[in-house]
Amino acid sequence: MRVIIASRIYSPEPSAASFMLESIAESLSGAGHDVTVLTTKPPVGIAASDVAGVCVKRAAVLRDKSGYVRGYLPYLSFDLPLFFRLLFTKKADVYLVEPPPTTGAVMRVALALLRRPYIYDAADVWSDAAAMATRSRLVLSLLRALEVFAWRGAGHVTTISSGVADRMSELGSATESTILGFGVDASVFRYLPAQTADRPYFVYGGTYSEWHGASILLEAFAQFSKRHPGYRLLFVGNGSERAELERMGNQLGIDGLEFHDPVDAARLNLLLTGATASLASLKPAQGYDYAFTTKLYASIAAGCPVIFTGVGPTADFIANHQSEHPVGVAVDYEYEAVAQAMARIAEAPLSSDRRERLSIWARERFSLSAIADRVTSIAERLGLR
Repeated sequence: MRVIIASRIYSPEPSAASFMLESIAESLSGAGHDVTVLTTKPPVGIAASDVAGVCVKRAAVLRDKSGYVRGYLPYLSFDLPLFFRLLFTKKADVYLVEPPPTTGAVMRVALALLRRPYIYDAADVWSDAAAMATRSRLVLSLLRALEVFAWRGAGHVTTISSGVADRMSELGSATESTILGFGVDASVFRYLPAQTADRPYFVYGGTYSEWHGASILLEAFAQFSKRHPGYRLLFVGNGSERAELERMGNQLGIDGLEFHDPVDAARLNLLLTGATASLASLKPAQGYDYAFTTKLYASIAAGCPVIFTGVGPTADFIANHQSEHPVGVAVDYEYEAVAQAMARIAEAPLSSDRRERLSIWARERFSLSAIADRVTSIAERLGLR
């Protein structure tokens, strides 16, 4: 079977989607299928290193100031050429497409001409998330229409949680779907002996957009630092909120606040291994309370506990697994609560043995490879009809 994966983001660019897609490509190839990935050239400073047996075709694309493919023009710079890349690339038996919805819409139109099925990966509901970035009814209506159009045209939709699946149904999608959950690349994320750091630190790894509400972490760290000086707070990744967070950090006079561009998975693993804890947030009452912060999986696989503030299934996950392993702490979306959680972990950090046990447990239970194999089965059912 021949399979084509289309995505604006792919390994080695660090993101949950990148890790998932590379695992899927590896699973498909391992099952004996011919796999081609149509994606973009990675950001400056990150070298491409592709999986053996997978043909990755990379094209230039516009990126925003943070180096991320985000925004109308960057999306169009990938989506419009993708239409012709799909038409003039050897036809596949089945296709897999990653959001944004504009890419899904392009996929539906192109594959209607090619008469081939596709799988749409609906890890999030983009039109809900966009409501936190713009109040334009025209933009939101158009995005919602494109997203539903992409769902309805798919032969199958994969989702990350029951919350996303329920929301899709509410918005009018009747396409057959599978709830996959999410996981981590266990070949990369693992506990390693911590590198000695000049100053202990907390790390936020990944995207920080409007709906994350990461500003609360700065307020919490400023309060925490009054009684625990010498710590650093590292933001590693990119997001639309960077300028605002930098401004806020200066306003609060935070010492040790650092912003780093995206790093590859191996480097992120080292940073998580050496961190006192990782941080994650989801701002409540933004119409996106059902979202799951997937960065949690990479953290616990690296043996690093998570401090989560906000609402949704991430808090439930931590509460449900806390009795098994010290996965972290979930607190209300209040900076005082976050500061207290930082203090508790800083004053009683996990030992090396407990971190290693956490890593082993997480890697065994939440490996991406098992999820990727489920996607391979779905692709085979669609493509081999």
